[in-house]
Amino acid sequence: MAKVELKQPIVEEISAKIADAQSVVLVDYRGLTVEQDTELRKQLREAGVTYKVYKNTFMTRAFKGTAFEGLAPYLEGPSAMALSTTDATAPARVLAEFAKKANKLEIKGGVVEGNVYDAQGMAAIASIPSRDVLISKLLGSLQSPIANFARVVNQIAEKQA
Repeated sequence: MAKVELKQPIVEEISAKIADAQSVVLVDYRGLTVEQDTELRKQLREAGVTYKVYKNTFMTRAFKGTAFEGLAPYLEGPSAMALSTTDATAPARVLAEFAKKANKLEIKGGVVEGNVYDAQGMAAIASIPSRDVLISKLLGSLQSPIANFARVVNQIAEKQA
């Protein structure tokens, strides 16, 4: 079997994973210990993020013609790919948090909802809270005026009684 035929399934696997991905983040994992890598994979799995190491040439071929084609310049040296299909900020958030503890982990760049970001842009995206947190903050801010109004009406009713 030719080498190309052996490599094609891997490129197709990457293409299938990124087809419905909301975000993809590339990291340089050099220098991580086995324990750190295991802990990182566990945290990413808990956040619903897929994390895998592929050869740069495979990722380059899979990214060609997609919204992730802008990641090609970041495919230098060892690269791992973290992607999420549900929460666009989850990979960046988990990786940035983990990089604080393991300074060897370096975020190279990423694509979030079709926009390419460098390492600084991914750091900014990592600071965005998750969707659930944002929804709870919105509901809290909507509920607060209503609760205050109900207290005022209740106090007026008690004074008149």
